Amino acid sequence: MFTEELKAFRRLGFRHVLLQVLNFASVIASGLMIWKGLGVITNSESPIVVVLSGSMEPAFYRGDLLFLTNPSSEQYKTGDITVYKIPGADIPIVHRVLETHDVPPRIDIRQYTKSTARSKATTNTDGSEQDNQLLLTKGDNNYVDDIELYQGLEWLEKKHIVGKVRGFLPYVGYVTIAMNDFPQLKYALLGGLGLLALIQRE
Repeated sequence: MFTEELKAFRRLGFRHVLLQVLNFASVIASGLMIWKGLGVITNSESPIVVVLSGSMEPAFYRGDLLFLTNPSSEQYKTGDITVYKIPGADIPIVHRVLETHDVPPRIDIRQYTKSTARSKATTNTDGSEQDNQLLLTKGDNNYVDDIELYQGLEWLEKKHIVGKVRGFLPYVGYVTIAMNDFPQLKYALLGGLGLLALIQRE
């Protein structure tokens, strides 16, 4: 499959190969820096996510690419579409906020959530402490709410929210889904890109 590329690779000198390896590493590092920068700007650990199921149809379909932000001063409202992640769960979930309850900061929210860690207080623009929030979510295409998905928690807290959906691109994320469903495709793609980077001449 890569016969010609391998022949070209053998003809290359060590310095050229090393230069191409460094170029490839710089591209990867630049991508990681951009991702981290987006995370800082949006205040979200995952500013871009892919819809992996049909639980939010017809609002979003499997393979849609979602763009998130998570301002610390913003309170969520019923109807907001959020992405949340429960501690110990591997995959974030994209669902709509069904119900919210504001809890004054002087009240320990743990008595309502069965959480062992106290939530970190956030402040409003005027410097006052912001109310904590309890959230209940549900997929638009699901018959019941998400309590069964909360792994023992009775409510979501703001610390569980990865971000609020601000925009999307339909079906663009199917490449990610294909690579997750077929790991061999991911390794072949990465290997091919790496090999092409090595044998590419200036």
